[in-house]
Amino acid sequence: MTAALQSIIDRVQAASAHATPLRLVGHGSKDFYGDSLQGELLDCSTYSGIVSYEPSELVVTLRAGTPLRELEAALAEKGQCLAFEPPRFGASAGTCGGMVAAGLSGPARASVGSVRDYVLGVRLINGRAEHLTFGGQVMKNVAGYDVSRLMPGAMGTLGVITEISLKVLPVAPAEATLVFQLDQASALNQLHRWGAQPLPLNASCWVRDDNAPAAPELLFVRLRGAVAAVESACLKMLQDVSGSRIDNAQAAADWEACRDLRLPFFSESGKTGESLGLWRLSVAQTTPAFDLPWAQLVEWHGAQRWLWAPESARLEMSQLALQAGGYATLFRASHAAGTSARGQFNPLNSVQQQIHQRLKAEFDPAGIFNRGRMLAFL
Repeated sequence: MTAALQSIIDRVQAASAHATPLRLVGHGSKDFYGDSLQGELLDCSTYSGIVSYEPSELVVTLRAGTPLRELEAALAEKGQCLAFEPPRFGASAGTCGGMVAAGLSGPARASVGSVRDYVLGVRLINGRAEHLTFGGQVMKNVAGYDVSRLMPGAMGTLGVITEISLKVLPVAPAEATLVFQLDQASALNQLHRWGAQPLPLNASCWVRDDNAPAAPELLFVRLRGAVAAVESACLKMLQDVSGSRIDNAQAAADWEACRDLRLPFFSESGKTGESLGLWRLSVAQTTPAFDLPWAQLVEWHGAQRWLWAPESARLEMSQLALQAGGYATLFRASHAAGTSARGQFNPLNSVQQQIHQRLKAEFDPAGIFNRGRMLAFL
């Protein structure tokens, strides 16, 4: 056992004994995300490094404090990648433990799955300071309850993730990005038609950066797969709808900016209004276009809708998402630090709340981990 790991275990053991809240942090790149930041800092970035990487087996095991950029660089050397394109916020880009804990995925989410789909196993320290292992390095190791997949999106409320095994994939041999000038309703309808055909759709983004009547409304579609499949799809889609193909180098920079929320749309500058926050609505792909007075960006073939709307519109956002079979999140409040926000996540129904409370009681009986970060009782 390394000194860094032993130090983390000792901190958890002491905190549990005195019911002292701990705030788990790697690089702090996602401090804006969540209800509140409480407790003594527990730096998890000291326990880092790639433990094993088998390119031929498409699996990598690493310590949770490993910088995300370090992992991506190691994969790129072997022509492989994290297909779910985890967002990287800020210059630090975050750690792999934070990537799993936040459970966020990038533009390709609708076609390749989320971070949860790529987690094969985890090791974590629970609230009793026990170092536990769940899952393994292959899918067949998972039997019974797949506890390792509880960790993505748990926001560190169930324990300190120390080690992760991930499935990785080869970089696609071909890629192309097409752009079409379409209003939101037409763009969604066209995406649904293309989605019903054997086309290598990988990602999509519809955006109008402001609400001026003359502002262009653009749909960007990324294709990935075999060379022949991508070229054939480009020809067909450009025959279906008038558009153009973007240079791959330019498109790659734009998709990376979309992934990391650095497109002009995501900038608060120029967004006027009463305490506007960045709302993220997760809905069914077939949900019609929202007729709203606020700037919007649509990803995941319609399943993810970003809006700049007043923070006071919480009830309206929640009801809108609920009617569309999803949920709403105040992803980034106007006070971006997020240290005193409340109710950024949709409230749970009674059954969901009971499940969350029972899981919390089992993993963290003293309630020391990331208190208040996700929900009021977690």
